[in-house]
Amino acid sequence: MTNETQNIASELIQKPIAEVQQVLAGEVSQGREIVDVALRWLAENGISFLVNVLVALLLLAIGVLAIRVLTNATQKALEKSSRVNALLRNFLCSVVNKTAWVLLLMIVVQRLGVNIAPLIAGLGVTGFILGFAFQESLGNLAAGMMIAINQPFQIGDYVTVGAISGTVSELNMMAATLFTADNIKVMVPNKVIWGAPITNYTATDKRRIDIAVNIAYGADISKAKRVALDTLRADPRVLDDPAPIAEVIAMGDSAVNLVLRPWATPSDYWATFFALNQAVKEAFDREGIKIPLPQMDIRVKSSFPGGEPPSKG
Repeated sequence: MTNETQNIASELIQKPIAEVQQVLAGEVSQGREIVDVALRWLAENGISFLVNVLVALLLLAIGVLAIRVLTNATQKALEKSSRVNALLRNFLCSVVNKTAWVLLLMIVVQRLGVNIAPLIAGLGVTGFILGFAFQESLGNLAAGMMIAINQPFQIGDYVTVGAISGTVSELNMMAATLFTADNIKVMVPNKVIWGAPITNYTATDKRRIDIAVNIAYGADISKAKRVALDTLRADPRVLDDPAPIAEVIAMGDSAVNLVLRPWATPSDYWATFFALNQAVKEAFDREGIKIPLPQMDIRVKSSFPGGEPPSKG
């Protein structure tokens, strides 16, 4: 290998090495500057920063205890009020707890020397964006507040909301969980519930049962009413107040229509309804009171003279 070739190879090797050394030297120099700045800052502000950290930790510890006491006090105060149900109580306690945590964290961060004004402004913009994005959820939340305040039903009630009927098994600020009569679980958003009529079948301590009975036109109406009332009163689930009634409600095409109206507790409604239908039918059979089948009389008017068709003979 000639000297000229060796010199070229040496230059090709030394040039990258020199560049790497230069970069490393720059990084080391920059690192030294950062360390110097950090040491200078610690020398000037280290004690005050340490004091702020300790004070912030102390404020955080005291704040946690204060939030716990405030939440428990709020819950106990709401439990004493008969107008506040469990749903509203849990929601208000959650609001108090989360609001207190936000205030505490703002105080702690500000104590550490962080300017929270831009943070608050940013939270306002973020809140507007999130509010627009989650307007459906906010609508359910607002409807949940109205349900919690007005209390149209409680857990365990049998209700109809919109086109869905069932027993309320769970209720929160976003939706209600219902189990239908055939044990199907349905979750209904609060916005749907509050935007439609709400029928609560178990809100009162008694419900009226309507039983329709037809008797023949030739039957003794007074006897049928007496037999029906005796049958209703014989069932222990039928309430004495209001007293059951049996009255004629209409004259049908082929029968006299009676309506029987006993009263029972909501929990006994369907069992009493089914039992009384069978009991009234059996009582009418024993007393000879006819329950007619639908009848229709057809009269054919002849168009032939004399009413008879002409003979073919």
